[in-house]
Amino acid sequence: MLTSPVDDSNILLHLLNYSTFCLCLVSKIPSIVLVARAKSSKGFSLKGLLLELTGYVVFVTYQIHHAAPSSTFLEYPILIAQDTVLLLLILYYNGKAKHSLIYIALYPPPNQNADVQSLCTLISASSKFASAQCLYQSKDSSGVSALAWSISCYTCLARMFTTIMTTADIQVLTRFAVLSSLNGFVLAMIFHYRRDVKKVE
Repeated sequence: MLTSPVDDSNILLHLLNYSTFCLCLVSKIPSIVLVARAKSSKGFSLKGLLLELTGYVVFVTYQIHHAAPSSTFLEYPILIAQDTVLLLLILYYNGKAKHSLIYIALYPPPNQNADVQSLCTLISASSKFASAQCLYQSKDSSGVSALAWSISCYTCLARMFTTIMTTADIQVLTRFAVLSSLNGFVLAMIFHYRRDVKKVE
């Protein structure tokens, strides 16, 4: 018996939603483990992490206000919790608590209009640029998890498809398209600097 295109699309949507949610349950764990084992935050951008947290909070607020299906952003509270743990570890090992509190105080208040969603995309993109800049300056990706960034690449791409299949919100779609590209760029940098380290050895 042949399945209808609608049934196939529903199966794909559920598969993308569930796989994204499951991966996000552990997406930051590799980074947390690396920092905890190394007792160092070398290669991590504190500013990038704080910007990422800001983007998550604003994005969830936007999705809730626009009554988006909960399945399209259910993983974000988990990501926020994991990033908070990672932030506390980084603060503990690099002693920049005061510096970070300034960024936290400058978090933009959550709003709901399209302009704020555009700002959210800019904030999240800035977090990726900050991470790339940190890697470029240190030229050492040994303390950065390639697995965590690979998961981020997949989940952003998956969210592009789920957005097309549900709300078709152009602001949200743009966000995930931009972040997918930047995640891929940072991941390429991680592998590039690891290869350079192996050559030196």
